[in-house]
Amino acid sequence: MSIWNEPQPGKTGFGASPMLNGQSMGADVLDQGLRRHMLSIYNYMASGVLLSGIIALLFAQSGMAQQMFGSPLGWIVQLAPLGFVLAMSFGLNRMQTSTLQILFWSFCAVMGLSLSFIFLVYTGGSIATAFFSAAGGFAGLSLYGYTTKRDMTGMGSFLIMGLIGLIIASIINIFLQSPGLYWAISALGVLIFAGLTAYDTQKLKEQYFYVHGTDMAGKAVVMGALNLYLDFINMFLYLLRFLGDRR
Repeated sequence: MSIWNEPQPGKTGFGASPMLNGQSMGADVLDQGLRRHMLSIYNYMASGVLLSGIIALLFAQSGMAQQMFGSPLGWIVQLAPLGFVLAMSFGLNRMQTSTLQILFWSFCAVMGLSLSFIFLVYTGGSIATAFFSAAGGFAGLSLYGYTTKRDMTGMGSFLIMGLIGLIIASIINIFLQSPGLYWAISALGVLIFAGLTAYDTQKLKEQYFYVHGTDMAGKAVVMGALNLYLDFINMFLYLLRFLGDRR
């Protein structure tokens, strides 16, 4: 959930249209620009998921994933995507858009290596079922977030608190190894990231009016794609944990 600190487009007078470079932007221009902006985000996000999926499948089929699974190198591969996310988030204002794009595609590639391990744990059929279920849920929830007039800010704060609790519970269960807590975490994970999908979509839509026509516009597309990618992948992984058949 990125936070943009760019100023809002100027406005003059009650009910005036947003201003860009001293010129009023009509509703049609804004709507067309918003659609192009969101479509760019979805294209980046979908392409990133496709890249990760292809790399995960090829890496698993090559046998290299099985060799690395559980090894120190395997743990590095699994934790590496977090490093990319932190670098992109904290270096956002200093980086060029092209640098963010390179980091995004690198993140998706490394994430693919990390995801290859699920083919060693779950059956191919259950992975496909979880993936397409998550894809359908993501599409519906993102559409809701885009079209709803309801302000989801309050729900977003609640979901972020829930996410923090989910992380803490997951760490605790590493030591407890409680099956009941495992299933509860999996179910809550699906619900939390389902809600975050709608929330993040609404926030990305709103952010367009802050970044449109600025140097942040290209960066907003990349970071928006990263946000939605993480929502989808986490919803898929928690759904797989909850419903997937183990080998």
